[in-house]
Amino acid sequence: MKTVKLVSEVRAEICSMKKKGQRIGFVPTMGYLHEGHLSLVKRSVEECDATVVSIFVNPTQFGPAEDYSRYPRDSARDGELLRSRDADLLFIPTVEEIYGEGFSTFVEVGGLSEKLEGSIRPGHFRGVCTIVCKLFNIVSPDKAYFGWKDAQQLIIIRKMSEELNIPVEIEGCPIFREADGLAASSRNVYIPREKRRYAVALYMGLSRIRDLLDNHGIRDAS
Repeated sequence: MKTVKLVSEVRAEICSMKKKGQRIGFVPTMGYLHEGHLSLVKRSVEECDATVVSIFVNPTQFGPAEDYSRYPRDSARDGELLRSRDADLLFIPTVEEIYGEGFSTFVEVGGLSEKLEGSIRPGHFRGVCTIVCKLFNIVSPDKAYFGWKDAQQLIIIRKMSEELNIPVEIEGCPIFREADGLAASSRNVYIPREKRRYAVALYMGLSRIRDLLDNHGIRDAS
């Protein structure tokens, strides 16, 4: 696996891959990789000739009171994990390389971006769309892989790609859950051990409802 930091280096590697007729899969991440990320990499390796992974903690999708400065980072560990999973190219740019001085161009999907998570994180999905659009333009993948854990994000990225005529196939992949049922997330490290049962309560409750419906025929909410 080769690691690069510059847009020009990525484009040179992609050009070489495409000259060989390789089909390129892409997994954009913010790093501190877990098995959910690695399941996306696995799918790309299985379906494509070359797999590109990016690690970039994107400042434009964080609000002023959010955790950008303390978001977990460990690029050395991430690199080893990706190498062991047969990724071909790792792109780890700096903020300056991606945005540069005086950056003022943003991408936004109206309507969808203001609902649900977007209603309490104004500007979040504008930052997501901007970085994903830029990465798509840099990597030019045939397929890009996202998890259904972030369902609203996945739907917004699909709509953005369709409406901007970006020639990439967006693949939604199943949620990877930890042993207790909590969806794998880089931010799970924030959860104290004694609070873990609260974090998983919603998933356990919904699973119980599904069981009552599917296996016991119960339709009465009470």
